[in-house]
Amino acid sequence: MNKREHDTRGHILTIGRRLTARQGYSGVGLSELLKTAGVPKGSFYHYFPSKEAYGCALLEDFVEEYKDRLGTSLDSPTMDARARFLAYFEDWGQKQVSPNPEDRCLVVKLSAEVADLSADMSNILQQGVDAIVAHLARTLEEGIAEGSIGRIDEPDVMAEAIYHQWLGASLVASLSHSDAPLISAMRATEKLVPAS
Repeated sequence: MNKREHDTRGHILTIGRRLTARQGYSGVGLSELLKTAGVPKGSFYHYFPSKEAYGCALLEDFVEEYKDRLGTSLDSPTMDARARFLAYFEDWGQKQVSPNPEDRCLVVKLSAEVADLSADMSNILQQGVDAIVAHLARTLEEGIAEGSIGRIDEPDVMAEAIYHQWLGASLVASLSHSDAPLISAMRATEKLVPAS
């Protein structure tokens, strides 16, 4: 793929992510996407053989970008592991209540929607979630080893439980239009990940 083709494909995905963050995957029609992106229909099908293939590419792009951001926060050399772990969730809470829908996590936004639409899209999100939970578990293990986190018998189970708690809190925060569920999740996370 040459640079121009890569730029066009990337442009479609960027515009699509913006629209999807606001309206959900099903809420974005192909006509609206192409009009907003300023791309002819033929160009869309040059890069994506179907809307589902486009959806898969959109999620793959998001998951890769999110992994990069995750590494930046959870691998920061300026904080101990407990501080990094808690900072990740503090950032999550701030983004979920942001007035800008693009700041919010597409995993939270699309999980229930794509589970019934596409096995491929669902698998991409699940692989992304698995990678996030594994990174969180490694951070807990690092904290236990360095002494910034107290004893946790099963860091992988704890990381998964905390992540699931935050997914639920994010959904309830969206329903209630309140940050109270996220504040509650943060308090619980601080207790579940004790300082040593």
